[in-house]
Amino acid sequence: MLHTVLFLLLANTTPVSAGEQASTATATVQFSTAAIQRLTDAAPVVRGIHLTSWGAGSAKTRRELIHKISGSVVNTVVVAVKETDGMVYIPGVEKAEKWHSYTAAIPQPEEMIKDFKGAKLYTVARIVVFKDKVLPKSRRDMAVRTPDGGVWRSHNGSTWVDQYSREVWEYIGDIAERCAKLGFDEIQFDYIRYPSEGNTKLCRYSRPHNPRTAIVNLKDFLDYQRKRLAPYNVKISADVFGLTTTVKDDMGIGQDIKTLASGADYVYPMMYPSHYYPGEYNLKNPNKEPYKVINRGLRDAMGKLGDDYAKLRPYLQDFSLFGVHYGPNEVRAQLMATRKNLLHSWVLWNPANKYTWSALTPSVYRSYVDPDYK
Repeated sequence: MLHTVLFLLLANTTPVSAGEQASTATATVQFSTAAIQRLTDAAPVVRGIHLTSWGAGSAKTRRELIHKISGSVVNTVVVAVKETDGMVYIPGVEKAEKWHSYTAAIPQPEEMIKDFKGAKLYTVARIVVFKDKVLPKSRRDMAVRTPDGGVWRSHNGSTWVDQYSREVWEYIGDIAERCAKLGFDEIQFDYIRYPSEGNTKLCRYSRPHNPRTAIVNLKDFLDYQRKRLAPYNVKISADVFGLTTTVKDDMGIGQDIKTLASGADYVYPMMYPSHYYPGEYNLKNPNKEPYKVINRGLRDAMGKLGDDYAKLRPYLQDFSLFGVHYGPNEVRAQLMATRKNLLHSWVLWNPANKYTWSALTPSVYRSYVDPDYK
């Protein structure tokens, strides 16, 4: 059946201060929910948790996590391989050692992969791409610069590498290729965007930068990585801001979810309710409304993406923030909203690897989320 869906597109007026009260416009999109459901039902199912490098790299912690996973519906682990500080956590990347960005959080990655594979887990390597505190110190020429040639910094002092630099792309490609050789099933690119937290009008890049070139360049980056990783039969994916499922622009950071979905095998909108500002989706406190946030965001994504909607694997919140406690009820609410919107896949995030396992048992999952789970 063909459905006509009216949905609100939040029009952000400032780069990524997506939290401020957004203006709205209404658009009408036609799509077949039956056709989309066929695609989502046929897509590989990922029910994952994100792991820090130190947690995944520790044999003791890894064994404890695998034991907990064995009693849950989780079938996927996303491992941080390069983080926002610019550090690379696996050995074997020559430039990381040369530029002093390597630290031995995962000293024996082969053993780590062997353990995860032995537990029949799908493995994803998460690589932070353009936010980097290390590389601009070693290679100032590869940093996002200011008009006077200095290194641009955000309000909190963070630095970024130049999104247009092919040498940056090659460096990220070296890390991704190392992960592929280790046996990771998927390479996930995070912070695939431009700076936002600061006076971005002062940002200078190695090539002309405007909203159009920003969007095209990120797609070109994915195309480059796909071509480079082609020999390894590995999937590629991109993390995006949660609100990209709804807004009608690129949020001032180059993230157009339709364009990125066309260049990736999968897209992970980071839909943590705590990251939506008061007033978004007409919710006074989105952090207290996990079901409504996920339901609304995915409903909008379906209207924006059509067939590519089946590529979505939302990141969901399993941590407490801003005085709002997240426990089994809040985790289940997000999982229920995800399933209601035809998706089987999701990844939970907790920065300390402490997950609400009581919400992830097979019996609970069947009772609350998916009665057909086997």
